[in-house]
Amino acid sequence: MSDLYHQSLQKNLYTDYTTDQFLALLIDTEWEYRQNRKIQNLVKKACFKLSASAVDIDYTARRNLDKNTFERLLSLGFIRESENIIITGASGVGKSYLAQAIGHAACHQSIKTYYTSSARLAEDVQLAKIEGTYIKLLKKIRKMDLLIIDDFGLHSINDNYRQALMDILEDRYDRTSTIVTSQIPVSAWHEMIGEGTIADAILDRLVYSSHRIALKGESMRKNKQLKG
Repeated sequence: MSDLYHQSLQKNLYTDYTTDQFLALLIDTEWEYRQNRKIQNLVKKACFKLSASAVDIDYTARRNLDKNTFERLLSLGFIRESENIIITGASGVGKSYLAQAIGHAACHQSIKTYYTSSARLAEDVQLAKIEGTYIKLLKKIRKMDLLIIDDFGLHSINDNYRQALMDILEDRYDRTSTIVTSQIPVSAWHEMIGEGTIADAILDRLVYSSHRIALKGESMRKNKQLKG
């Protein structure tokens, strides 16, 4: 507001505005500035790997991505309903981009979002166990309205990580939303997680309240290289 006010004095702007109109302009400008700053902070804290945008999603590629279904997910109704999303498919078909595009859309709606790879989350859990900050880590994740776990299953799952997944999903169940991407089909997750009882509990809290997108086709990165 201050900047706009001083500019208007120095450059003799908005002289045809009434006092009420000029005051409304100052308030609107301040509100937009604060909203943009809030969005920038949310995006920064989300720790995205990609600057993914919904407008850049390629629906023409043959990868079993239905535009109507995905646009509905981009409306973020699944977050209001505390539902999850699981995106599976081979490497390079765009799983991570789609997940982060939803994450960016959430940040623009002032929804607290956190992105992490499964490997990085496992490392964070291990370090937190060593440093005695595990509860603090769980509280941090619990505060996020949307958690994105990328590349689930690309590394072995040890006891600490298995229990952490259980704790995280138990905290989030029926309260917040989680997006998981994986190259491994959901049908193989039980064996991958191991420890049947815990695997059952994890899948019960994640899979059965989820929207599933099973992408197919060749790597989009490979197709771009061929076109280039």
